[in-house]
Amino acid sequence: MNRTSGDRQLPGAVDREGTGEADTNAGTGADANADIDTDARSNSRSPPVPALTPSSLRSCSRELTDVSFGAILDTDDEARIQWATPDGLEVVGRGVAARFTAHGPDRFETVREQAARTFAELDHDGPTVARPRAFGGLSFHESHDGRDNDTASNTPWSGFAAASFVIPRVLVTRCDETTWLTAVARDAETATERLHSWYDRLADFPAMRPSGSAPGVAATERTTSPAVWTGQVEHALDRIETTPLTKVVLAQSLSVSLDEPIDVPATLERLRRQYPNCYRFLVDHDADASGTFFGTPPERLVSKRGDHVETEALAGSAPRGETPEADEEFADQLRDSEKVQHEHELVADAIREQLTPLARELTIDEQTVRRLATIQHLQTPIDATLDGDRHVLELVEALHPTPAVGGMPPDDAWETIRETETFDRGWYAAPIGWFDGDGDGEFAVGLRSGVATDETVTLFAGNGLVADSDPAAEWDEVQLKFRPILDELQPAGADGIEDITGDVHSQ
Repeated sequence: MNRTSGDRQLPGAVDREGTGEADTNAGTGADANADIDTDARSNSRSPPVPALTPSSLRSCSRELTDVSFGAILDTDDEARIQWATPDGLEVVGRGVAARFTAHGPDRFETVREQAARTFAELDHDGPTVARPRAFGGLSFHESHDGRDNDTASNTPWSGFAAASFVIPRVLVTRCDETTWLTAVARDAETATERLHSWYDRLADFPAMRPSGSAPGVAATERTTSPAVWTGQVEHALDRIETTPLTKVVLAQSLSVSLDEPIDVPATLERLRRQYPNCYRFLVDHDADASGTFFGTPPERLVSKRGDHVETEALAGSAPRGETPEADEEFADQLRDSEKVQHEHELVADAIREQLTPLARELTIDEQTVRRLATIQHLQTPIDATLDGDRHVLELVEALHPTPAVGGMPPDDAWETIRETETFDRGWYAAPIGWFDGDGDGEFAVGLRSGVATDETVTLFAGNGLVADSDPAAEWDEVQLKFRPILDELQPAGADGIEDITGDVHSQ
């Protein structure tokens, strides 16, 4: 398989295509088909190994007739990514042309430096929309370390680094009703050969791939019982009363055993139909990873194009009504609730404070209600104009975690989360997205998400707590946030998952 092998390589070493062997002559033309694989371990106790000069990359593109993105992702043999935005951009990728990983408190800067060296040596022949980009994400906690791959720890996050991004070898990009194929390699000749080979290969792919049927839910098991949750909420409320903490987001995980193996791309396609105004992502970077991270988050963390930045405050939730009148009643409850408005204002104010030092102009728009298929949220769009040349990862670092997924003040919220939650957040509620050679990019918050193995999916959901939060009401709201993915795991009309509030619930 064309992924990182189990044998660790030197940071900055090049991984020969299909061999996993380290090429210590990276950048000297020793191997024309090599990948760039940079693994910086900023929290390692060993002396740092100097990164080798990255080899140049070449990419080329050609227009495609439409093709099924799900069919492109139908592989177990190499890394794969999928990214789709509410405004219509969709990208899928396979293989690894370059990989950037980092651990520890300097992970944002480390990935930026790794990527800057690689992108500086990348020459793209094709339209801007089809350019190579680095796709991936980061963990919620900077201390996360998934490198040990300790299966005995029973965590779904083994093999997920604290920061991991890849430039795929092959990308298909759909935007503005046009589809492009892009190939990336160590030299122009190989890139061109790869482009033509994949073009011919995709000609045999279907334009549409059936989204299939849901795998079925055999049983669910949670890490947090209602009684434990009540204790956790009461502990958080005590900290809010006695410390500077004003808000904290506590989360739960739900392990779902399936009747059949899950087809993640097909599941995302079904989710697209239900939640067309949400992001969609799939990250499967590494053969050592315990599963595939995927989701349909409603919340944009940040988007950067040149000096223009867009973000949003998304906090406060209510169910959808069965009638227009009931739906509007729930929305009015959001607007009129002092608790919800207080929680939402904390998020909007924090984003403003985090962006102000980086911006010369900042605009906070009027609050609206964001309506999704099963849930609705208060939303406040925020735009900014940067005061200078910035990389999108600088903005991600400044904004993560927003109070919508962490709390206020951030350090107090982080401490409360670490000492209270009974599971590893991993990449849940953390930045997921892409960046390019100009430092532009877009990131969502990894919510409404799960980690999938063949016959198990671990789902995650959380809720914000403020001074007058009620444990029972917060419990019910968390269960509502499990539903988007959970509902797509169960065939339509099947019985047995109406109640997921018990400790263990079998079909």
